[in-house]
Amino acid sequence: MKLSEKTSYSVGDLATACGCKVETVRYYEKTGLLPNPPRTMGGHRVYSLEHLKRLVFIRRSRDLGFTIAQISKLLRFIDEPDHSCGEVKTMAMLHARAVQKKINDLQRLQKALNEMAVRCKGRNYKVEDCPIIDALFGN
Repeated sequence: MKLSEKTSYSVGDLATACGCKVETVRYYEKTGLLPNPPRTMGGHRVYSLEHLKRLVFIRRSRDLGFTIAQISKLLRFIDEPDHSCGEVKTMAMLHARAVQKKINDLQRLQKALNEMAVRCKGRNYKVEDCPIIDALFGN
């Protein structure tokens, strides 16, 4: 039987099914992204398929770079009635702009590093004569 076919999960099973650590599951519980599961008489957490689906959503959102606060808002859209797909689209577009800004910043950084490296003569020069070091000092 696949984990996704089960109806209840231990914290270890849930973590394994989502490719994360048990500590990650507990962290998402503490932040409120993942609702606290019911417990057995022995105090063990018993997670449901809904917990699994929600954890997959959270992990995928994190993989796409959404912050905990953004994921919380996305989950609120799901949990509370009267939200529209347009609200989700707005968040996605704002996030896409932020990602593009990071890409642009990284490309500028790459260009600056390449320009510094081109000016470097390599191993035949002393560090005090290195143009990369000079550039980092702002000289």
